[in-house]
Amino acid sequence: MRDGLERLLGTRVDDLTDLGSSHSWTLHRASLADGREVFVKAASAGDDPSATAFESFWGDDPPSPPATALEGVFAAEAAGLRWLGEAGPGAPVPEVVAVDDRMLVLPWLPSASPAPDAAERLGRELAALHTGARPRAYGAPWDGYIADLPLDNTADDCGWPRWYAERRLEPFLRRGARHLSSGDVRLVERVIADVESLAGPPEPPSRIHGDLWSGNVLWTADRAMLIDPAAHGGHRETDLAMMALFGTPHLDRVLAAYDEAAPLPDGWRARVPLHQLHPLLVHVALFGASYRASLVDAARAALG
Repeated sequence: MRDGLERLLGTRVDDLTDLGSSHSWTLHRASLADGREVFVKAASAGDDPSATAFESFWGDDPPSPPATALEGVFAAEAAGLRWLGEAGPGAPVPEVVAVDDRMLVLPWLPSASPAPDAAERLGRELAALHTGARPRAYGAPWDGYIADLPLDNTADDCGWPRWYAERRLEPFLRRGARHLSSGDVRLVERVIADVESLAGPPEPPSRIHGDLWSGNVLWTADRAMLIDPAAHGGHRETDLAMMALFGTPHLDRVLAAYDEAAPLPDGWRARVPLHQLHPLLVHVALFGASYRASLVDAARAALG
């Protein structure tokens, strides 16, 4: 890996520290001869991350992955970070130092304890990200991934409710159905059938992170940075619901600052379970029946 990193960056790697692994990746901190410190996410030895992701999602007979200029999980993550960064100079995402089909390199960001002031800043910056430089349609012009599972990012301007149902809920319900009872499946299918009436007032597409759980919020000394996106044009309430799913530090301050900068429509809190259905289905697909009860609770809450 060291040789590949040196070729990619065009400089010597003086030190390489292993930080563990996640999904199909290994994680590293590298000190470079030019003085930079970088974070490296690398494909596990012998793995093709794009093939691994498709095979694990679709099973023994996967369709052919879409052939695009941005094929591969690292390319998708890099594209998402760059695209989110295009929302404006204050976008809370790191720059992409380098990327190829085997690794993604980002600046090393020293972490700090979450602070109230940083949380309020995150709320304002997230509001600006969602409401500035809006995309023209839901979806994205690259093949998406969440963890190492593929996402259908087919762009569509038909409206968010049907896009969410067809591109997010239905595919992951099929994948997770073996961990659910027939009654559970029917319950989620009811949400899908009623999604138009459950989704609230129409919202134009926003540039959203798409996987904004607390582990993808990196707190630094003065602000929070968003990492590991499943970025696409989506509904801004999706990011806020994901932040609430597994608990984000100082979330009340984040939301208050967000709502002050970009007021949320009436009833948004009641729609949180609807937006949490997709990440919960992802967890069922990845980890099995241990997330079944949370999924069922969210589906019932979404239906009211």
